[in-house]
Amino acid sequence: MATDTTAPDTETAFDPSALRRHRGLFRLVERSRRPRLRRCDVTVTDEKAVRQAVKAAALGNAMEWFDFGLYGYLAVTLGKVFFPSSSPTAQTLASLGAFAAAFVLRPIGGFVFGPLGDRIGRRKILAFTMVMMAAGTCAIGLIPSYAAIGMWAPVLLLALRVLQGFSTGGEYGGAATFIAEYAPDKKRGFFGSFLEFGTLAGYVAASGLVTVLSTTLSDASMLSWGWRIPFLVAGPLGLVGMYMRLKLEDTPAFRKLEQDVASENGGNARPSVPLTRLITSQWRALLLCLVLVAAYDIADYMLLSYLPTYLTDELHYGTTDGLVVLVVVMIVLMCLVHPVGKLSDRVGRRPVLMTGMVGFVVLSVPSFLLIRQGSTVAVYAGVMILGLCLVSFLAAMSAALPALFPTDVRYGSLAIGFNVAGSLFGGTTPLVAASLVSSTGNNLMPGVYMTVAAAVGIVAVACMQETARKPLAGSPPAVSTQEEAAALVAEHHAGQRPFTYRESDAGELVDVR
Repeated sequence: MATDTTAPDTETAFDPSALRRHRGLFRLVERSRRPRLRRCDVTVTDEKAVRQAVKAAALGNAMEWFDFGLYGYLAVTLGKVFFPSSSPTAQTLASLGAFAAAFVLRPIGGFVFGPLGDRIGRRKILAFTMVMMAAGTCAIGLIPSYAAIGMWAPVLLLALRVLQGFSTGGEYGGAATFIAEYAPDKKRGFFGSFLEFGTLAGYVAASGLVTVLSTTLSDASMLSWGWRIPFLVAGPLGLVGMYMRLKLEDTPAFRKLEQDVASENGGNARPSVPLTRLITSQWRALLLCLVLVAAYDIADYMLLSYLPTYLTDELHYGTTDGLVVLVVVMIVLMCLVHPVGKLSDRVGRRPVLMTGMVGFVVLSVPSFLLIRQGSTVAVYAGVMILGLCLVSFLAAMSAALPALFPTDVRYGSLAIGFNVAGSLFGGTTPLVAASLVSSTGNNLMPGVYMTVAAAVGIVAVACMQETARKPLAGSPPAVSTQEEAAALVAEHHAGQRPFTYRESDAGELVDVR
């Protein structure tokens, strides 16, 4: 009886007589269980196509956050235009409440557009959501004021914000999926960081435009017509984004999925995954996504949307001065997001995200203490500290989140998880922060809120599996060159042990791996 002193990786017992009679059949079964990686199984990405896909996805994200940035930076002005009968504080709260209303429809948009993107393709849904977002933003610039049409003005504002929220529900999940599925596995963090570069670019464009208008126009002109200009700019941008997205093919991973399903179903279209099955099969990943996004959104919206209002209302900063602070900090973050994204490809998503979470836990309240000092140096220092913590999220999150889900349900799962978290925590952040300050009289409460969110986020990051430099679940490996593909196949074959058996002490033949 043979002995084996080396512990195998796995052992599977077989009936010895069956194995002897059907050795060829057992080899076929074994090959299906542990298929050899073939060269045709590896996706070699086209660098030009990847860059075009990244530009198209990032432009849509920039458009989305251009709109949200506009609304956040013009919250005080919009409060006066659409809610003039209230006190200044009530005007701001009402304006921020309309801002948060858009997030009520975001999960519904995610439930609708996400599964559609998994069924008919990422490209078509992303082009459609781009047009809807641009149309909603442009239409806000055409709404008559409260003085002209009374209560219909805030009603129309609310309706268009809801439309924007519904369309946005399909945007981030699709854009992150689009880039992740186009990018090579070893560069997913770098290319994914362009999505958040779009976020920052949208914010910078919004704040820069508002700053220019606030500086060049009188207060009366700004209230009368100046606030409309930034919203009207969205129309042409939306058409450009739609054109760029429709020019591209769908992602290699989705095309491969369609081919596999067509061969299995005799050419029939892939049926959609029932929503209940999607949620029950992915509930752990969805929960992890929700917590990660909640921590990210609270920090993101606190810094990039609420802070200008905070500086104006609490520290009596001029509107222009507050926006300039944000523009400077965001330009710094735009310079850092790509290097940190590339760093996440080398050291992993978890270390980068954990650094940001710990940074917010330790530094949020001290940063607001600095900001509260009111001097120019202190304000810049406090905001910059928060920004440096946020860049860890911006650089790694768009690569980490799509990797939580398999290809056949990636768009739908990410759209649902991202937008439920955004609805509950992201869009409500400015309103919650303003309400906490108003109810407690303590203008450090925004920092406390960020600290609590990041503390919960630490637990989520600790529960994550590392996905850097690995293929997406349900997708073939993706590399940059033919040489990388050949090396990957050779490495895979070298790592496979031959199909061998030994006889166990119980007299059974055992597969040794």
